[in-house]
Amino acid sequence: MTTNAASPDTTIAIIGGTGKLGAAIGRRLAQAGRKVILGSRSAESAVAKAEELGFGLTGLSNADAAAAGDVLIVTVPFAAQDATLAEIAPFAAGKIVCDTTVPLVPPKVMRVQMPAEGSAAVRAQQILGEGVTVVSGFHNVAAHKLATDDDIGCDVLVFGDDKAARSVIVELADAARLRGLHGGALANSAAAEALTSVLIFMNKTYKVDGAGIRITGELIPLED
Repeated sequence: MTTNAASPDTTIAIIGGTGKLGAAIGRRLAQAGRKVILGSRSAESAVAKAEELGFGLTGLSNADAAAAGDVLIVTVPFAAQDATLAEIAPFAAGKIVCDTTVPLVPPKVMRVQMPAEGSAAVRAQQILGEGVTVVSGFHNVAAHKLATDDDIGCDVLVFGDDKAARSVIVELADAARLRGLHGGALANSAAAEALTSVLIFMNKTYKVDGAGIRITGELIPLED
């Protein structure tokens, strides 16, 4: 995909869309008028969640959602990443896949524990293969806050080796009433993934209800 934004006709499939983060992202994008499919291991669960949330959302199995989507956003726990990506891989060729996975390893979720590949995003690219453009983002936004209609004032750092693909996800973050920012190469995703454990630690230590990040300074918009 070479466009720098997702058009209104772009179908966005949220893989793992019945989970807290996936449902929150899907709801916000559907509110913004985007065509969104919620995927789940159970198609029935996906349909039920879509009907619960409204805004024209529809539900399918993860595989069917991946087949129908133009842009895929994977929102599953680290423990489910391998199996989920393997399931959707046959339907992901030629598409942008935004992986939101954070390598949290219970019970020590406040300690940074990166996979051997360096990051969950690089791991995703290796699993999906060269025919898929992997981007990562939405690591540092609290799902329970995203599920509200509030302005949560959080930045979303987006990583990927293809600038145009990053731009698509940056624009979708903006559509979800966040602020999407380019964070550079896919390998840089390690920084945001690791920061999630730091934010969880800060939530507990300082009794914060879902700490996020905000980049300071005046940022000049990128030119296409």
